[in-house]
Amino acid sequence: MKVKIGIAESSRVVELEVEDVHAFEKMLEGEFGSGPGLIWFEDTRDRRIGVPKDRIAFVEIDKEAVRPVGFGG
Repeated sequence: MKVKIGIAESSRVVELEVEDVHAFEKMLEGEFGSGPGLIWFEDTRDRRIGVPKDRIAFVEIDKEAVRPVGFGG
């Protein structure tokens, strides 16, 4: 699933692909309770992105797993 993370006071949006959205949400909730620092995200392509916790403006999760392709309904 696609996840978008907005960075405060910036036009930058980090886009990730995650396999387990529930595990991702629990990880985020746990990280915010642990004080200042970086949150490291890893997507399905093994890319790692570090974002300062206090700079995260929003997290958007697109739960639409598969987008239709072609003319089929």
